[in-house]
Amino acid sequence: MNKIRRYFFALVILFSLCGLSDAKDSRHYIVYVGTYTTGESKGIYAYSYDVTTGGLQSLGLAAETQNPSFLAADAKGGNLFAVNETQMHQGESSGGVSAFTIDRKTGKLSQLNEVASQGADPCYISLDRSGKFLLVANYTGGNVGVIPILPDGRLGEASSVQKDTGTLGPNKDRQESPHAHWIEASARNRFAYVADLGLDRILIYKFDAEKGVLSRVESATANAGSSSGADFFSATLTPGTGPRHVAFSADGQFMYVLGELDATVTVFVNDDKETYRSIQKIAGLPVGFTGENTAAEIAIHPSGKFLYTSNRGDDSIAEFRIDKATGRLALIAHVSTEGKAPRNFVLDPTGTRLLVANQETGNIVEYAIDSATGKLTHPRSLAKVPSPVCLLFVAAD
Repeated sequence: MNKIRRYFFALVILFSLCGLSDAKDSRHYIVYVGTYTTGESKGIYAYSYDVTTGGLQSLGLAAETQNPSFLAADAKGGNLFAVNETQMHQGESSGGVSAFTIDRKTGKLSQLNEVASQGADPCYISLDRSGKFLLVANYTGGNVGVIPILPDGRLGEASSVQKDTGTLGPNKDRQESPHAHWIEASARNRFAYVADLGLDRILIYKFDAEKGVLSRVESATANAGSSSGADFFSATLTPGTGPRHVAFSADGQFMYVLGELDATVTVFVNDDKETYRSIQKIAGLPVGFTGENTAAEIAIHPSGKFLYTSNRGDDSIAEFRIDKATGRLALIAHVSTEGKAPRNFVLDPTGTRLLVANQETGNIVEYAIDSATGKLTHPRSLAKVPSPVCLLFVAAD
């Protein structure tokens, strides 16, 4: 158990929820927008972005592909990967995963190939720490998979698939089965962590980074609040939370889990006695809100002082202050997203701005971030995109 704890706390926060190429000194970026293509959208769109001035300039349709609802790029920004969030792939119950090469001058994407995700409706994708494998969460399939990245950037067939199992949550409509919604590798690439909305758990899989194979981590004892189930190690949420995405403090001491179903953030601490003990659950909705709402995204500011979440229904970004000593959150305020159904947001590479994609109104809005207070100010609409659901920064040439 101590071994699991050490590697669990080594998982560090991602700078961008959908990924960010490793080019910290760049001033010019391409912002890729993943969309749903059930309406007017054709696939992935590209925009140029200057970190000095902010704003977006359209580069047009980067690639035509079906439902690219979540994106990731390799560390060098040479290849982009997208889930194809569908329920059928070549006659099988599965979505797809597509690989592209990036033209960092024009923003255009050239498709290399597409493979099955091995589960219906893939909704999240990330690279392992070696950059040799993709980790995919299949929402409707209720499983997670590993897909090898070949030397030429093409994708191989899945090297491993694991079905999430455990006790289902109480929400009959949304927790009727396991629903994997997020997956990331630990900092040392020894484990993969999965947020399963249907099970109210953060599951822990052992990851063989040489073979690209996931396996269950056995837990000798069940411990309410830190692990659940005699044979499958996990961090457990309050029933009905519906964990969607996860963020970690830079030192891995604190884990912040976004509850989609109840629009909350649950704070876990690693106290060297047990793996991630829950210490706080805080609402992300304004007091008195009574409408329907689902939370969508979570991110920590690079300073480690502030945390943000998005609400679809209230159509707001919730701003929290982080007590860096205790990890606990205090609500600062809510700000309107200037549109409906904020699906995803990202911080720009300088940490001075936040961009949010409103799915239903098809607009991308930018805010300035007050470095002292963490508040989002001076909203401005940057672009109109059909059904935007994911934003990704890649350094431009």
